[in-house]
Amino acid sequence: MSAASSQDERKLRLRQRLLRVLEEQGLGYLFMAPWAIGFFVFMAIPLGWSLYLTFNKVILTPDGFKYTWRGFGNFHDAILVDNTFPVNLLTYVQEVILMIPIIVIFALFVALLLNQRFPGRFLFRAIFFLPVIFATGQVLTELFSQGAGELPFIDQYNIKPLVNQYIGPKMAEPIINILGKVVIILWYSGVQILIFIAGFQTISRSVYEAVRIDGATPWESFWKITLPGAVPFIGLNAIYTIVDLFTFPLNPVLEEVRDNMFKPDTGYGYASALAWIYFVIILALLGVVMWLLHRATLRRRRA
Repeated sequence: MSAASSQDERKLRLRQRLLRVLEEQGLGYLFMAPWAIGFFVFMAIPLGWSLYLTFNKVILTPDGFKYTWRGFGNFHDAILVDNTFPVNLLTYVQEVILMIPIIVIFALFVALLLNQRFPGRFLFRAIFFLPVIFATGQVLTELFSQGAGELPFIDQYNIKPLVNQYIGPKMAEPIINILGKVVIILWYSGVQILIFIAGFQTISRSVYEAVRIDGATPWESFWKITLPGAVPFIGLNAIYTIVDLFTFPLNPVLEEVRDNMFKPDTGYGYASALAWIYFVIILALLGVVMWLLHRATLRRRRA
């Protein structure tokens, strides 16, 4: 009898836990449902097929595609034989790791300014978001070809030799590349600014009024209230920025994947292997950000 009652209690506890999870996260899963349905209907089969292609050498013949099983040969060639892909991949990953904090911090401070009450606030918000609408792939390509994304002081003040001297040649190249793209990078902060502004609206004004009555300065209220309240949105913006930068129109890694796709000695199989290596690295970075966000959220709840 006691065993049966303990089993019933376990079932009841499990049911209550499931109900609690549905109450807390059910709305999020509901919003995700259209994307999940679209993914399984339209994306799952192509992704599985591209994964299968990574283990084959694909050759286009008059009779169609010819598949020759290679196992992990494409991955071996991509990492150990190819002279350009590992270099471009490592350089671009370094650039992205440096760009993420620049974009997130810039968006955070601009959002703090745009969250204040001043005349014409709506106009300034629209100005910062307009590049997100107009800066498409072709527009960015044309801007870069005209040198619009470069800062003139890099050549005027001979910055490159100084960076090489004090930072070292390994880190100098990604830093110089970032300085050359900094204008376009800041243009890509519109969505992040919008997310931060929406996040600041979730912090109750009564909290700021209470700490102001207690004598806290704006600097103290930023570190004690605003920044802790913005932690989930910092993580969300970091995730968005990673995805946005790794799908950048002028991404050298994606260009190499496209180039290898149509080469007769590499083809679709090798290009698919390059794409999956790239995807695993992106997934690893997203996993690190999610882990850090989870730890920050737990620490915030305990505090």
